[in-house]
Amino acid sequence: MDLIKKYFPDLTKRQLEQFAALDELYRHWNAQINVISRQDIDSLYEKHVLHSLGIAKIIQFVPGTEILDVGTGGGFPGIPLAILFPLVDFHLVDSIGKKIKVVTEISSALGLTNVKAEQARVEHLNTTYDFVVSRAVTRLAPFLGWVRYKIHKSGNNKLRNGVLYLKGGDMSEELAEIQDKYRTYELSDYFDEPFFETKKVIYIPK
Repeated sequence: MDLIKKYFPDLTKRQLEQFAALDELYRHWNAQINVISRQDIDSLYEKHVLHSLGIAKIIQFVPGTEILDVGTGGGFPGIPLAILFPLVDFHLVDSIGKKIKVVTEISSALGLTNVKAEQARVEHLNTTYDFVVSRAVTRLAPFLGWVRYKIHKSGNNKLRNGVLYLKGGDMSEELAEIQDKYRTYELSDYFDEPFFETKKVIYIPK
């Protein structure tokens, strides 16, 4: 929690309570349905919560923004972002039902009314959104193929609508595979911890 307060010092009491509750909730559910690797559960706030919130260092979503989190797994980056942006609507999808069960239970326990969790493949969704977010689900080229037509053209945020993709390591080969314009944000510019040295947000505008 100290990490969250360090980088997001203006949280409300409610948000602090929700972020603080994540540790116990994920330990409880992870013991039943493995959504976070066992060695990572002790680093939940750094490797999962703060990593997800890296997107919030790139953009402050305006109220009413609609966001699709593809391959959310245990709820990342969607749940931390939903806590941070309570007036923004999040649709969290994953093809694995037991992961969506964890997301549903944790969202309910936190009282997140701005989260809808659904077992679905993104290719089968008929709705569109302002932004698609995701965390290292697959290589960027096929991912963009899945979501290209899921994004509205018009939006009210400072960044144009598009994709915000969290990933680490050397991205040069993957980025060479895509035809789209993009911008890379290094999370080491925002967070001091060594974990973030190679972590990035790739922004691909619509």
